[in-house]
Amino acid sequence: MKKRNILFALIAAVILGAAGLGLYWIGIGEGMKRAGFASGSAPAGAQKAGDVDPATGKKVLYWHDPMVPGQKFDRAGKSPFMDMMLVPVYGDGGEEERGVTISSRVQQNLGVRTAEVTMGNVTPVIEAVGSVAYNERDVALVQARANGFVEKLYVRAPLDAVRKGQPLADLYVPDWIAAQEEFLSLTRMSGAGLDTLRDGAKQRMRLAGMNDEQIRWVESSGTVHPRLTMTAPIGGVIAELGAREGMTVMAGAPLFRINGLATVWVNAEVPENLASQVRPGNLVEALTPALPGATFKGRVSAILPEVNPATRTLKTRIELANPAGQLVPGMFATLHFTPASPREAMMIPSEAVIRTGERTVVVIADPTREGKQQFAPVNVEIGAEANGMTEIRKGLARGQKVVVSGQFLIDSEASLKATGTRLSEAPAAGAVHGGEAKVEKIGKDYVTLSHGPIASMQWGAMTMDFK
Repeated sequence: MKKRNILFALIAAVILGAAGLGLYWIGIGEGMKRAGFASGSAPAGAQKAGDVDPATGKKVLYWHDPMVPGQKFDRAGKSPFMDMMLVPVYGDGGEEERGVTISSRVQQNLGVRTAEVTMGNVTPVIEAVGSVAYNERDVALVQARANGFVEKLYVRAPLDAVRKGQPLADLYVPDWIAAQEEFLSLTRMSGAGLDTLRDGAKQRMRLAGMNDEQIRWVESSGTVHPRLTMTAPIGGVIAELGAREGMTVMAGAPLFRINGLATVWVNAEVPENLASQVRPGNLVEALTPALPGATFKGRVSAILPEVNPATRTLKTRIELANPAGQLVPGMFATLHFTPASPREAMMIPSEAVIRTGERTVVVIADPTREGKQQFAPVNVEIGAEANGMTEIRKGLARGQKVVVSGQFLIDSEASLKATGTRLSEAPAAGAVHGGEAKVEKIGKDYVTLSHGPIASMQWGAMTMDFK
């Protein structure tokens, strides 16, 4: 019986305590309303946030009660919690969540340097890699113009270098003998009407595969020439060799494929996100480790309409001048693209940019009082980067000062300060929180209460058990 009375006494104490705390918070709320602090505001006509305090000459951020720092007010007035006036928090006192104030001496010790946000021309240099290949537009194919036999080869292996006009092979063409003898017989004859026969004999020699120069040679020498010497139409290398001494060839058979080396292609892999900045006609400089110190200049000749799904790159074809033939297919090359039309934008030194992986930050510097500066991290959106400068698309204004040395220390200090501010505003351990509740159930070791929202603990309405 005694234990039962004690249990009822404890339950009554819990209910009365909850009711008392609820009435206490209701009283505070009514006091705030009477004082004009409903929804975090203060009485009209009082000094408001953003004004300069005439007593100190400092900009006021907000007012708060030091005993309840989590509650901020945008106007001066009396605290609804205690019998005291609200205390102002100033902007240059380091109370902003991300601001840090450093004296000039400490700045010098830390090596803090600043630079101004300026306007400049953005001419980003895009880098890519690629490999050298033959220029497929500089190709010559040498074919047999008549049926015959290969008597002699002057070029015996693929990739042999040849000059324009250099002999490649001698062909013996039996079909030329009869056509040439017929023509020579008509040239030795005299009489009327032979000109028509001679023209017909020349036409038969052309049909046999002889060109006008060879026909004039037969006519001037007066002898039969059954052999044909094939020459290189361009300079380059023998890419394909389809002839061997003694073999029989048919008219139209490909014997040599010659690739020129006066110009070469480089097939470069440009990242997909930078492909919009590359256009046909853009100037390109190429470097290759095989030829240190040598720079080759060219232009973008084509952008192939295909993206590599594995590397997310777009293949770009660059045509480079190769007058000395130093560049050969298969060489590795590093390419620097320069866009044709630069544009004006806000620029800051690239060393001022902090990349965290989730955001891009720049630390700005604003002068406050004499000998001190206020530093604060700012999220920015960056664009192209070139020559040690980075384009700023959003987040800064022209003329602002940004920190280019020591900004990591400042950003870390600002983050720690913000963490401390947030912790100071959190409910203190062991603090008493209250609200109105209704007894739903009484168990052996606990009592079940359904209560409304408790703002001081950031709780919503719920039903829970209390020991």
